[in-house]
Amino acid sequence: MSTENQKKWVLVTGGSKRIGAEIITRFHRAQFNVVIHYNSSAQEAVQLSESLNQERAQSAFTIQADLSNINSIHSLYEQVIGITKSLDLLVNNASTFYPTPIDKLNENDWDSLVNLNFKAPLFLTKKLLPLLNTPSSSIINIVDIHSQRPLKDHVIYGPAKAALAMLTRSLAKDLAPKIRVNGVSPGAILWPEDGMSDKSKESILKQIPLNKSGTASDIAETVYFLHHSNYITGQIIAVDGGRSIGW
Repeated sequence: MSTENQKKWVLVTGGSKRIGAEIITRFHRAQFNVVIHYNSSAQEAVQLSESLNQERAQSAFTIQADLSNINSIHSLYEQVIGITKSLDLLVNNASTFYPTPIDKLNENDWDSLVNLNFKAPLFLTKKLLPLLNTPSSSIINIVDIHSQRPLKDHVIYGPAKAALAMLTRSLAKDLAPKIRVNGVSPGAILWPEDGMSDKSKESILKQIPLNKSGTASDIAETVYFLHHSNYITGQIIAVDGGRSIGW
């Protein structure tokens, strides 16, 4: 499939729903062509791409890969180059999040949380570097405010996101001046899909100076800002309603 020079392309991992889908939608609205990566959420990915293609034909594409398995990155790359030979933006958004109390965790938890939150962004970035070849190419990693401060019973997730934060700064130095690399650290944006008690939500909201949770749009707009800010690299912006003030 040929690509014209005027077309801009964004690939978002975990782009079929929640924050990923909002990022996809924001860039599509800005006339980007979008590549929606998913693992198991095929239905959501297809629905999103079909909706966007109704607005603008041949502007949204889906690719499938299990990024917890490093061997799948080659498959993802082959799917991408079948769509476009150039990327303006890679958003490493795919993540997994769940508690791992020290007395119950196991090596499978380590593989799941570290592979998806840290290892995949590193090796996917390496694989896709030849495609990040436009004057405006950048990478944005979705981190977490708890990369800075531990979250109880998340002794693998927190360190994995801390590693992603350091990776963001390291890549910013190593890939400059050609490619800018930044991060966005969400706070309380979307409550977990598996549910959370009202008491827990209330406890979190009390820690937020703005006294409310954020929206996926807050993250998407920050990603959009960072991609278009040509003199910012190596920075991680907390979008958390002020929760991390003083951390």
